Amino acid sequence: MLSLSQLNKMQGGELLYSNVSLQIYAGEKVGLVGPNGTGKTTLFRMIIGEDTTYEGQISFPEKLRMAYFSQNVGELAGKSALQVVLSGDEKVERLQKELSVFENQLADPELDPDKMNEILIKMGDVQTEFEKRGGYDLESRAEEVLTGLGIMPEEHHKDIGEFSGGWKMRIALARVLVIKPDLIIMDEPTNYLDMETILWLEEWLKSFEGAIFMTTHDREFMNSVCNKIVEVANRRVTVYSGNYDFYEKERAIRRGQLVSEAKKQKESIAKDEDFIARFKARASHAAQVQSRVKKLEKIQLVDVPDEEQSINFEFPTPPRGGDDVVIVKDLSKKWPKNEGEQVVFENLNATIKRQDCLAVLGVNGAGKSTLLKTICGHTDASSGSVQIGPSIKVGYFSQFSFDVLDPNRTVLEETQAALSQASDGYLRNLLACFLFRGEDVLKKVRHLSGGEKSRLILAVLLSQNNNFLVLDEPTNHLDIQSREVLLQALKKFDGTIVFVSHDRHFLRELTKKVYEVDRNKVTIYPGDYHYYLEKTSEA
Repeated sequence: MLSLSQLNKMQGGELLYSNVSLQIYAGEKVGLVGPNGTGKTTLFRMIIGEDTTYEGQISFPEKLRMAYFSQNVGELAGKSALQVVLSGDEKVERLQKELSVFENQLADPELDPDKMNEILIKMGDVQTEFEKRGGYDLESRAEEVLTGLGIMPEEHHKDIGEFSGGWKMRIALARVLVIKPDLIIMDEPTNYLDMETILWLEEWLKSFEGAIFMTTHDREFMNSVCNKIVEVANRRVTVYSGNYDFYEKERAIRRGQLVSEAKKQKESIAKDEDFIARFKARASHAAQVQSRVKKLEKIQLVDVPDEEQSINFEFPTPPRGGDDVVIVKDLSKKWPKNEGEQVVFENLNATIKRQDCLAVLGVNGAGKSTLLKTICGHTDASSGSVQIGPSIKVGYFSQFSFDVLDPNRTVLEETQAALSQASDGYLRNLLACFLFRGEDVLKKVRHLSGGEKSRLILAVLLSQNNNFLVLDEPTNHLDIQSREVLLQALKKFDGTIVFVSHDRHFLRELTKKVYEVDRNKVTIYPGDYHYYLEKTSEA
């Protein structure tokens, strides 16, 4: 269905990848993985024709219906959410207009019978194509997909300009899904989605009959949806026939085999070079020496790709603090509304204990961030109290934490300002642990991506002797590798953690207790993420 052959791509004067050959067949669900900057989005842009500066061939059937979802949704305004979604299939729109023209022509009482037959034949062809493309149930599908993505029916006719950026992203995603093309290409479809919506999208994609080629930082989502993984790394593209877990295991096996082959080859070359050095001056061995010289000239070295460096870094052990980290009594939070108040939660009584690792869950808008802000004192409670225990030092991360960064400083300077007592070597090792290596530490903050800013702030938070971390969506913007770095750092953290995340792998690995914010209250589940899923499925 989609074929890439002998593809070579240069970017910024450097080779991005070479000799890329890849096929995606009808109905396949393919995940694209690789470190940031290796060219995943560039590969998508070449397939859809936005980037044509490459060598090689990208081919697909002329009638292939392809849809592309990216994080860059552009300016959307002047239409309702439903109208935007319905306008996603331009061909259906054109066919609908043609049918309207035919209907108007047939309504003419003085229409010549021969002309009528001619119109009916043309109209029949258009109707067949319109039906084939799902034109007759397009609106009901659009409403179903919008609702599935969390946009309720009462909001379907709301002007898209009134939606925030994250909700516009959902509408743009709905526009792609409704088309029901032969191939959907998706760049980070799970960004800005809450758990409920991620699960809905996961099920929708699994039952989708067409092919999918996508990249996502949610490994569980990829595990559930994908049956083939394409890795972009070290200027090459490698295909693995399985889900993400299979890819990780198979990649390690293949690398081990390459290392073993390279070692044997190196030993063989060393023997030949030793033989040549010892006998090159002897006429009796001239033929053998010449044979081995030619052999070495023709040999193709086994190429072992560079492996991501794994840096062991010991974070400072934070001061112990009291056993009762936070004591919450009769806590309520309400926001003023036009008529009365909106209750976020009320009558919460809880104690967060030392070394608790507590996940705060709930749909978008339920009040997860509000609960975290109330605990940290960043917003006032409507009633009740929050008491932070003695000797507790709070480190708070939210998406607004980016505002505290100085855009004119380098990564290293920003870290030096926050950790003024630390040595240059310590800071460089810390930054390397969070994937800022070599010249990366000299990048200006204003040039960092969202993921890089998150990593910078989190690196500092984990080194400031905070013994209580409050993390609101720390996995947002982070790729799979960065999430793994953060996960391992938090697992070693000898303090208390309260966090919000929609990453199920992160939740499974880290959670020891759950607070669920839902229906104006907070429910406490005294167990890990698996325990929470069991209890909520019973309800």
